Parts: sequence; structure tokens; C-alpha cells
Amino acid sequence: MMEEREEISWQEGAQAETAASLEASPAIEFPNTFSNKKKDAELHSRETIETQKTHKRYFYLFFKRVFDFISSLCVLIVLFLPLLAISLVVRLTSKGPVFYWDNRVGLNGKDIRVLKYRTMYEDAEEHVRDYLTDEQYQIWLVERKVEDDPRITPIGRFLRRTSIDELPQLVNILKGDISVVGPRPLTRSEIETNFTPEEQEMLLSCKPGLTGNWGVCGRSDVTFESGERQRLELEYVEKCGVLTDLKLIFATVGVVVKGKGAQ
Repeated sequence: MMEEREEISWQEGAQAETAASLEASPAIEFPNTFSNKKKDAELHSRETIETQKTHKRYFYLFFKRVFDFISSLCVLIVLFLPLLAISLVVRLTSKGPVFYWDNRVGLNGKDIRVLKYRTMYEDAEEHVRDYLTDEQYQIWLVERKVEDDPRITPIGRFLRRTSIDELPQLVNILKGDISVVGPRPLTRSEIETNFTPEEQEMLLSCKPGLTGNWGVCGRSDVTFESGERQRLELEYVEKCGVLTDLKLIFATVGVVVKGKGAQ
């Protein structure tokens, strides 16, 4: 009897020690293989999507630059004689140079000089206050444009109404300063005054263009003061692509023919 009791007591002690040992030991965690595989698959999927977006953007930028170069070169060759004739008319109808270099901001904040036919009198920039009324001057400070601007020459009004004054920018497109389609080339003052720092960064991530959303949606009728111009410029940056650019090019033709919003 004593032996049986000792054996039972020994077994109980052994079981207690084993239980205590198990409680003291750290819990063993087995990896959730299914969960890890799911996370890896999601990560791989996101990486694949980002890679596809990057490749798509590279293709778009490559196509855009090729199109810009070929189209601007061809148009300059075809229009060489008409452009030469317009240059002679500008030179003979008012004092001053034929062309006007306008300081603007390009891709990534780079300073660029945009080429245009001179449409104003020679001293228009130096004596703005002498030409404009107080009301016109206040509008000019914000929009850089005013209705019935007295600084514009008679031939200049025709060139602006038909957008012919901007044809020399084909040289800028050929050089790669601007594209055929993009946000309007703006001055540094216009950008800093009318866009938030985040919007500025977004706007300058895209190369400016000869035409774009602003060019086909009213031009001078769409202002910074209303906020509509900022919206249009940033909308293009968000949605730019081959199809978007082609649509804007075709839309520009109709706008130029109608002379909508031109000043």
C-alpha cells in the first residue's frame, strides 16, 4: 500500500512540474502562411501596377517629344514664306523688333524665353501705367491681360485675334522648351500669386504647351480671379495622355477659327 501511495505521489509531482514548465515556457507562434502569402501577393500587385504606370508614362513622354519635334519642324517648313511675310508686315507697320521674347517658367521651374510676334508698341512694357487706366492696371497686375489694351498695335490686334502671334513658339517646341499641348506658359509672378506651393509643384511637373485646357475653354474669358484658370491648368496635369492631347489639338482648331476668347 505504501509503495502504491509513493508511486501516485511521484506521478502527481511529475505532472505538476511538467505543467509549471509549460506555463513558464514562451508560447510558440506558428507563421500564418496564408496571411503572409496574401500580403506578398498584394505588394507584388501594387509594384506591378506602379511599374506599368511608369512604363506608360515613359511611352507617353517619348511619343509626345517625337510628335512635338516632327510636327513643329514640318509646320515651320510649310509656313516659312507666310511667316516671313508676317514678319515684314510687323516690321513695317510699327517701330521696334519683329519678335518679342517673353520670360516664362518651364518644366521643373526652369526659366525659359517664349518667342512671339511683337503685337504691342515698342515701349509698352516699360510704360504700362502711361497706357492703362487705373482699373485696367489693377486687372493687368493679376491677369497680365486687359480688354481693349491700348498698347496693342492695329496689326497686333489681328495677330492676337487669330493667334498668329504665337506661331513663332514653334521654335520653342522644336527646342523642347514647351510642347504642342500642356499648361499655359506662365510668368513666375503668376505662378507664385495664384497657386499654392503644392499646386505649383504639380503644375511645374508638366512641360508647358502652345495650347491646352485654357486655350480651348475661353482663353482670356477664363481668369485667375475666378479660380477657373487654375482648375483648368491643374486638370490637364492630372489627365494628360495621348488621347487627351489629340482631343485638345483638334479642339484648338475650332477655337482659333472662331477667335473665341482672344485678346
